[in-house]
Amino acid sequence: AETEAILPYDQHMHRFAAYFQQGNMESNGKYVDRNGNAVDYQTGPIIWGEPGTNGQHAFYQLIHQGTKMVPCDFIAPAITHNPLSDHHPKLLSNFFAQTEALAFGKSREVVEQEYRDQGKDPATLEHVVPFKVFEGNRPTNSILLREITPFSLGALIALYEHKIFTQGAILN
Repeated sequence: AETEAILPYDQHMHRFAAYFQQGNMESNGKYVDRNGNAVDYQTGPIIWGEPGTNGQHAFYQLIHQGTKMVPCDFIAPAITHNPLSDHHPKLLSNFFAQTEALAFGKSREVVEQEYRDQGKDPATLEHVVPFKVFEGNRPTNSILLREITPFSLGALIALYEHKIFTQGAILN
């Protein structure tokens, strides 16, 4: 893929994608291999991301329904350091719903049934269906941490650093 998204579902990790944007793109965004020879293939991907629900209102339509394949890493802690009433359970619900939707999509039949269940006007259905259907089969990783601690954050950073190293080895 030409691009990858890192989507943490915790505001305390709002700069996580930017940190690995720098790490990955600086390390693997080269036009020469380790021997100094020009390459004729794509090297490192463009890395970007935002905290979960910020992205839902900005670019998730492109990820779900666009023509570019965008592999996504979804990251969330099961226990938050920011317990605002029922905010975190709703955030986790979105975390799981987004990855499920990206995996399985939404068929015409499901959209039609949702419209019937909601009592919406059948006349508008034909116009709306093409904009509500999406195929799924989009690559994602779901990384669920028990809680963000120095140890779990260090393990997550090590995971991404290993990924960068491995990509670099494969890309030469």
